Amino acid sequence: MRIGLLLIVLVLVGVPWAINRGWLDVPPRWDPWAPLDVHAPRNLLTGFKLWRLQNEPQLCEAALQSSSLRYTHQPDSSPAAQCPLENVLRITGSELGFNQSFLATCRLAVAFALFERHGLQPAAQAVFGQPVVRLEHYGSFACRNIGGSQRRSQHALANALDMAAFRLRDGRRISVLNDWQGATKEALFLRRVHQAACEHFKITLGPEYNVAHRDHFHVDMGGFRMCR
Repeated sequence: MRIGLLLIVLVLVGVPWAINRGWLDVPPRWDPWAPLDVHAPRNLLTGFKLWRLQNEPQLCEAALQSSSLRYTHQPDSSPAAQCPLENVLRITGSELGFNQSFLATCRLAVAFALFERHGLQPAAQAVFGQPVVRLEHYGSFACRNIGGSQRRSQHALANALDMAAFRLRDGRRISVLNDWQGATKEALFLRRVHQAACEHFKITLGPEYNVAHRDHFHVDMGGFRMCR
């Protein structure tokens, strides 16, 4: 049993090291050190590559450039500000339209790009046979604590987004508040979107979490994982 465990450790440590040294040639999507490609299907390395983006701005920029997001870099705010922001972007569009632009950390922006391509749009095509063309959200940055606590919300870091409604190409509007309940196609779509969000963001909170989330999906890239 000890020999088997040792072999597993050697594979887990040795293979990435060999790839990093250039001794093994693998496709970029299976190379843990290669930049994350938003267009590539999600695999076991996606979470690790997302994690690396937190402290490696160049890798994050490379991942963003593989997406359809349109964005501008924002100047850092003063360290004396109540909720100082560093290395944030303003997301102005993608293949989706937005009701308004929003601020986002680079990791949140990349996670959103993955969610849009591999979660949101496939759900819309599967249920309705057409894409989502517009996302309505309640914003991302808000200098505040988590409700009922003394801990800062991920919104205070521009590391969270509240998604409220989705508009299809035919003009149909599907909202979390009005369409979450029931056995309708709209409800099925929202359930799939919620599950996709759980796969691409660290935390996803929806109507079944508490009454404060009855009208939106809260997603963020905080330090732990939760899907409710």
